[in-house]
Amino acid sequence: MDIEKSTPDANLKWPPLIPGTLIRRYKRFLADVKLENGRTVTAHCPNTGSMKGCSEPGRTVYVSFHDDPKRKLNYTWQLIRMPDSLVGVNTLVPNRLVEQSIRSGTIHEFGFAKEIRREVAVGNRSRIDLRLLDAAGRACYIEIKNCTLVEDGIARFPDAVTSRGVKHLFELERLRADGHRCFMFYFVQRMDARTFTPADHIDPEYGAALRRVSGRGVDVLVYDVEVDLDGIRLRRPVPLVL
Repeated sequence: MDIEKSTPDANLKWPPLIPGTLIRRYKRFLADVKLENGRTVTAHCPNTGSMKGCSEPGRTVYVSFHDDPKRKLNYTWQLIRMPDSLVGVNTLVPNRLVEQSIRSGTIHEFGFAKEIRREVAVGNRSRIDLRLLDAAGRACYIEIKNCTLVEDGIARFPDAVTSRGVKHLFELERLRADGHRCFMFYFVQRMDARTFTPADHIDPEYGAALRRVSGRGVDVLVYDVEVDLDGIRLRRPVPLVL
């Protein structure tokens, strides 16, 4: 997909949001929410992670409604209000917003991009989220991870053990060894992080892998967002501590 000459604003608008109170999240993809009108609905939770620290019952959440008859659940959980920030829980947002931000020139590290491809097959049955090409046709690979865990102002990833995440890091390492530029991009979908570091206390293997690939030429970027009930956009780089 070639980058258009007229790029869109780097901003994703939410569909109309309906407030409610989280009763529980269960089976990973389901959440019971009590709406302000007193009705309890089951919403789709578009997040496969543990959502540690941002799925506490009793919190205010925001869901969207969809009337597509093909959907099993008409509601989708989009946001949760934490003490210091709204937090986006939808893991489809990071890839969409990062791509849009590259097209709009918001992420200066990728200002060289002339073409973008999504979900590029690499290695043994693996895919990397984005591949950029510069004017000379040289490739740059970007893997994007959604981060919602913040503890004492420190954003951490992952929030659960992830062998798949380790595999992606080693794919980036292999691509870098082949001469390609590679980025691990952490998308902190909230506004209260001062720094970012791997969650060694949750998955020490992942932390060790991230430090290894960083030392072997894989670039690591961390950005947070500005999020409100209207939309979400990238805000600023977050300092990385490895």
